[in-house]
Amino acid sequence: MDHSGHGMTMDLPPFTLARALEWSADPFFLIGCLVALALYGWGALRLVRRGDGWPAGRTVAFTVGVLSMMLMTCTRLNDYGMVMFSAHMVQHMVISMLSPILLLLGAPITLALRALPVAARGSKGPRELLLMLLHSRYMRIITHPAFTIPLFIASLYALYFTPIFDFLMGSKPGHIAMMVHFLMVGLVFFWPIMGVDPGPHRPGYVMRMLELFAGMPFHAFFGIALMMASTPMISTYENPPASLGIDALSDQTWAGGIAWAFSEIPSVLVLIALLFQWQRSEERQARRKDRAADRDGDKELEEYNAYLASLNARGR
Repeated sequence: MDHSGHGMTMDLPPFTLARALEWSADPFFLIGCLVALALYGWGALRLVRRGDGWPAGRTVAFTVGVLSMMLMTCTRLNDYGMVMFSAHMVQHMVISMLSPILLLLGAPITLALRALPVAARGSKGPRELLLMLLHSRYMRIITHPAFTIPLFIASLYALYFTPIFDFLMGSKPGHIAMMVHFLMVGLVFFWPIMGVDPGPHRPGYVMRMLELFAGMPFHAFFGIALMMASTPMISTYENPPASLGIDALSDQTWAGGIAWAFSEIPSVLVLIALLFQWQRSEERQARRKDRAADRDGDKELEEYNAYLASLNARGR
């Protein structure tokens, strides 16, 4: 049977969670995930060896983020995603909306800037090149809300409701490019909002929440459109393999429900993270003010007391 997207002949039994989680590694995704874990581990270990601390929570978040990508791409779920719209939608939503949040909570850019050695005077090493990239005009453009929000929305509608999706699903490189695109779009969208790593744009917390909720409703609308459709809308999934025992329209309805649900879950996670960051920021600002008051010896209070004393002297 034609396993569309990979040009292979493959019969898949009816979908179950146990079958979907069977190991079926794609070399490209597996190598990419392992390299990411190795580089992050090297950076964290380098900081620990020189006596600097690195929060364990960040390491856990990044590791879980990479493992979530491996779960989507290095198991049989990746095979089912080629012939089942609902399985593909799970991949899409996790890789574009859950994995990026976890990766960004791991603060990999901050780790790289702290772990990479400073280049000798007059030369540029990896750390200096990373700083140049962070401060470049290119980064200012691709992390600006005027770019990230339309990109986040267009990645749904322009991909699924045009022939682009069927074209990409017609080859293994196209499928890989699609998954990488999902991840990059999620990273670019959530990066300015999460605010953990340094970046060109650092809006206030209220503005970050507005940016978050500006894009999420379109995911809900997309999911509802799939659920309400009376015919299959994606050519790739019009004729699922008979061995799966599924109906294309009901599977599309499931896909729409998954897209709709994922418009809510990441929003809650990011909102909690933002509120936590906001609270910590307020606490740090209060501590700075207290330290400044201690250094000044409560200068304002002393000046006020002196003013009262002068008034008293005049009265006498």
